[in-house]
Amino acid sequence: MTFKDHFSARSPDYARYRPRYPAGLFDWLAERAPATALAWDVATGSGQAAVELAARFDRVVATDASAAQLASAAARPGVEYRHEPAERSSLDDASADLVTVAQALHWFDHRAFFAEAARVLRPGGVLAVWCYETFTTEPALDAVVGHFYHDVIGAWWPPERRWIETGYADLALPFPRLQPPDFELAIDWALDDLVGYLGTWSAVARYRADRGDDPLPAVRAALAAAWGDPSEARRVRWPLKLHTCRKPSPGAVV
Repeated sequence: MTFKDHFSARSPDYARYRPRYPAGLFDWLAERAPATALAWDVATGSGQAAVELAARFDRVVATDASAAQLASAAARPGVEYRHEPAERSSLDDASADLVTVAQALHWFDHRAFFAEAARVLRPGGVLAVWCYETFTTEPALDAVVGHFYHDVIGAWWPPERRWIETGYADLALPFPRLQPPDFELAIDWALDDLVGYLGTWSAVARYRADRGDDPLPAVRAALAAAWGDPSEARRVRWPLKLHTCRKPSPGAVV
């Protein structure tokens, strides 16, 4: 499989502007895992999920196919970063209690990755994948962002984006599902924080490469007109779409 790299060129921005996941998500996953010896965070990016997992697991192996992303990842005791594709890891058979994929499964060869996750997970281990789409804040700002998303950069979204837009609704997981609670990402951002986040979108990178210009100044101006004081924080929210399953133990009835 050819690695589709839409993010390496702006790895520091990705590390700075991508929203953090709620602590309750990782608490819930740690409680469902059969043990807390090892978690594998796949396509870790800037290490946001890996750092949270390290507060709950003895050891975290965080892998990514992008060396540039790993160079910007947050260092933390207990987290080992490895430059590896999702479909071919160096982890031992039946070694992980938990496998996580945050906002990245849509880039994978699903069949190959699920086979790899099945190899790496111990019996009873949990696979968790999640994503989030566009955010909401205030109606006037949401209208500007919606126009930018659909009408300005819409043609530059890669086809894999459909998985995000449906919240992985049609995803066939390899093991019996668990029923998770609802989680939400939320953060208070000033205007330039929100615009910085928009700059991490894969469609923005593709737009720049194809057209040779930057769509962000125009959308920043439109947002500024509805924002007021650009240093004033606005609450930004994303619903989190979480899908989880458990690898059966030998002899288990499922």
